[in-house]
Amino acid sequence: LSGFSPLSTNWHLKENARDHHTSKFSSKELIVRRGQTFILTFNGTEHPEQNLTFIVETGPKPSKLAKTQATFGISSTVTKESWSAVVQSTSSSSVTISISSPPNAVIGRYKLSVQSTSSGSSSPASLGTFVLLFNPWSSGDDVFMPNKAECEEYVLEEFGIIFAGNKNHINSFGWNFGQFQGDILNICLSMMDRSLNYRQDPVTDVSHRNDPKYLGRVLSAMVNANDDQGVLLGNWSGNYDGGKSPSSWTGSGEILHNWKKSGFKPVRYGQCWVFAAVLTTVLRCLGIPTRTITNFSSAHDADGNLRVDEFYDADGNHLDRAADSIWNFHVWNESWFSRSDLGPSYSGWQVLDATPQEESGGIYQCGPASRNAIKEGDVDLDYDCPFVFAEVNADCMYWNYDSTTGKKTLIFSKSTIIGQSISTKAVGRDDRVDVTNDYKYEEGSTKEREIFKKARKKLGLEDKFDPTAPTSQEIDQKPDISGKFKVDGPLEVGKNLSLILVLANLQSDAKTVHVNMTAWSTVYTRRPVHEIWKDSISVTLPPKEEKQFPIKIPYTEYQQQLTTDNTIQVTALCHVEGGIQVLVQRDITLDNPSIDIQVLGEAKVNKEVDVEVTFTNPIDVEVTDCVLQAEGNDLLRGILEIEVPPLKAGEKSSTKFKLIPFETGPKHLLVNFSCDKFADIKTFKMVNVVD
Repeated sequence: LSGFSPLSTNWHLKENARDHHTSKFSSKELIVRRGQTFILTFNGTEHPEQNLTFIVETGPKPSKLAKTQATFGISSTVTKESWSAVVQSTSSSSVTISISSPPNAVIGRYKLSVQSTSSGSSSPASLGTFVLLFNPWSSGDDVFMPNKAECEEYVLEEFGIIFAGNKNHINSFGWNFGQFQGDILNICLSMMDRSLNYRQDPVTDVSHRNDPKYLGRVLSAMVNANDDQGVLLGNWSGNYDGGKSPSSWTGSGEILHNWKKSGFKPVRYGQCWVFAAVLTTVLRCLGIPTRTITNFSSAHDADGNLRVDEFYDADGNHLDRAADSIWNFHVWNESWFSRSDLGPSYSGWQVLDATPQEESGGIYQCGPASRNAIKEGDVDLDYDCPFVFAEVNADCMYWNYDSTTGKKTLIFSKSTIIGQSISTKAVGRDDRVDVTNDYKYEEGSTKEREIFKKARKKLGLEDKFDPTAPTSQEIDQKPDISGKFKVDGPLEVGKNLSLILVLANLQSDAKTVHVNMTAWSTVYTRRPVHEIWKDSISVTLPPKEEKQFPIKIPYTEYQQQLTTDNTIQVTALCHVEGGIQVLVQRDITLDNPSIDIQVLGEAKVNKEVDVEVTFTNPIDVEVTDCVLQAEGNDLLRGILEIEVPPLKAGEKSSTKFKLIPFETGPKHLLVNFSCDKFADIKTFKMVNVVD
């Protein structure tokens, strides 16, 4: 057998890839899934099959003990629980073997070699390398997903939709996960080898790579740059100099390629949906079913007391002084696998969060937290359940803070604000599905309050201040007035912002109210960035009556201050004479103007087809620095960038470019348009490619 050379191995790439659902990888290397057989043919001696021994090994110091090495001979049938080989056919000079791996094998890149036992102590001949992945199609695998349509969506689909905006106004944009793009698998494998766990103890780390909960947790840490020089550096300041603004990305491929090209220096910059989208790419690539989840009015409970405190000064300015915050939305991941550590009732969807918010075990990682454990309030279970439970359930406390005296006064508390319209993309279609009921019982129901109390008890909070139990002072004093902001016109960048402050007197005597109003531009985490406007009014409200006060904020006043998130927080702090203060607030997300994509003709494989993108400048000044970016798997290689000439007020631009699709089926084209006045106007179009 000394004459073996890797050239003589036929890996049957096409058939194996078809059987293992790995055809979308564009690789010359065999990529297969564990717990399933694959075939290969190699040249050998006359009748080699009687006395062949195969060796598979992975990691820096392969060993049988660590399950990173296996030695196995030819057997008559496949064994389920270990590596095995069965002869398929022989010819005078070659033999075709089917090799099967156990369903709990370590995943990663393996070396395969073969040795002939009859020829004494000849050294093993290398047959080459292959990559082994998780197998959601195999019932023995921890990531087994019985529903085939879900496997297609959560492992094989490269296009996703991410939901954003706020609870009153949900919007969405497309994302190119691109997990099968060239070199992405290699980047994912390097990512595992760059983790802190691997650097501290490579042998143990590799031996745990059979476990999706271990890898999910490690990779949630690696996608953020904190602690380990991971993929993405987070930035929530509103100023993104020195990098790309988080809202400018349209897919994970560019981020992962940039990370590798720079010698694995963190890519600038990410925010929650970027971290979540990149983690989706990595986990789908490795074969763990994964999706992105958006939680609206998401709590960031920094001190673990299941409540979030917000502070306002007497003028109604939202003070950026608390570690706690309520984000307009937050995006995390769910991955599907069983929890042998917790028991079958906690298997299924598991929450992972790669956004660096709080440390867990000393580093910025989060999960896996069983979604069932969150719903049932079992916050004592691994991993990070209290943080995730708070994200969807925390109670809110609004305080007035006097910076001169340091005195805090509770304005009001609310237990029904956090965790709304929890959203994900539908399986097989471009729609939103609401999964709020999978995270909690109905808001305001007795069951939901019971679960909240159970969680407080498990965290040892039951004897501490309960924000939902009214104090004697609160029972004595109810607010005399109520207020809300109503939208009175279009919520669009480029248009004036029109609101109405509605104040109602709840009492049967007249009330005098001094109202301090502010509007600030914010990032989507509701962190205030620039003051836009302020005003104050004093009004007398007749008994049991309501009055309306129109508010107009011209585009020219907010245009300079707006962040790329297009978010504005409007606040009115009402000081009622002889009564308690009332806080009225609203978070507003402005829509960008729209762009339109038209495919001019039928899209056929390997044939040019024209695409036209049109945009009309909706404002009465010229826009400059216009750039159009397009990407789409199987439609374009890499990212297309086109500079568009400046557009005068009201002028329409039309930009044409060509696609040469290289695969059939439904494909998605993503477009991102930016100029000096509008950031990251996104749209996508489904292109059905035919033969």
